[in-house]
Amino acid sequence: APNILGVLDRLNFKTPTPIQERCIPQAIEGKDLIGVAQTGTGKTLAFGIPMIQGAFRGKGGLVVLPTRELALQVHDMLHKVGTPLGLRMAVIIGGESIGRQISALRRNPQIIIGTPGRIIDHLEQKTVSLASVGVLVLDEADRMLDMGFAPQLKRILQNVPRDRQTMLFSATMPQDIIAIAHSHMKLPMRVEIAPSGTM
Repeated sequence: APNILGVLDRLNFKTPTPIQERCIPQAIEGKDLIGVAQTGTGKTLAFGIPMIQGAFRGKGGLVVLPTRELALQVHDMLHKVGTPLGLRMAVIIGGESIGRQISALRRNPQIIIGTPGRIIDHLEQKTVSLASVGVLVLDEADRMLDMGFAPQLKRILQNVPRDRQTMLFSATMPQDIIAIAHSHMKLPMRVEIAPSGTM
């Protein structure tokens, strides 16, 4: 969307980082992606820009992250780009008032950002439906599995439509993640970005 470019320009995002350059065009085409990249490589916008674009085409977005801090960081970044365009978002994380989250969910957000446990709480209370999720992002997937979130991730994956785009980002690529990718993604493209200083 041309408006997104205008906002990025105002925020002074001029040159994409390597992961943005390689992920954004593929993701906008709707391809499934596996991004192997460290925190701090610009991956939030690598999935965020295509997700915001999708949201304006009626595709709901869901970003699942292992910790509240990461969820809030992703929200801040997407908020900067999406709010001037009128994007509605909800953050559903543990340790915050569930009442406030429910009212944010009632406003019909186009993008939901959350941690696995709290997303499941909302599913159980029927305060969230993931039926309109067209773009699913699992960010810091290796950390989510290290923290024991595999059962929650399975439940979330069972609640999102099968016909969706999935992007998975991880600093490492352990076997469990390859298994998730194979069973829940359609021919994912793999984009690996070495951390700076390792070349």
